[in-house]
Amino acid sequence: MSDIMFACVHNAGRSQMAAAFFNKHRTQDTVKGVSAGTNPASKVHPVVREIMLEVGIDLSSITPIKLTPELAKTVTTIVTMGCGETCPYVPGVKIVDWSLTDPKNKPVDEARVIRDEIENRIKVFIAENNY
Repeated sequence: MSDIMFACVHNAGRSQMAAAFFNKHRTQDTVKGVSAGTNPASKVHPVVREIMLEVGIDLSSITPIKLTPELAKTVTTIVTMGCGETCPYVPGVKIVDWSLTDPKNKPVDEARVIRDEIENRIKVFIAENNY
């Protein structure tokens, strides 16, 4: 099985939504989405938990994890979302960068727009890569 890493700074918003949507929409059982952050928060942002529940995805039991070089070596692709140069470079691992607004402390309506953009990008990413 190959894994796709979705990485952001706190692993409490964008990357959590992306991994969850990837696992929901993937068409291949041989690949799964995982997420991590360069400076992980203690929990997923409350607004993110709320808006993901609206689409049937429960993130309440998820704990953000640290993106280490060792963890990065276990995946085939890292999709970065705002961690920039703090994301580790690993030879042989494909890096894709998505510029996305952080939903942290955003009003619910703005966070929903970010959520929907992430889900749409995930659907395109899956189709383009036959995941």
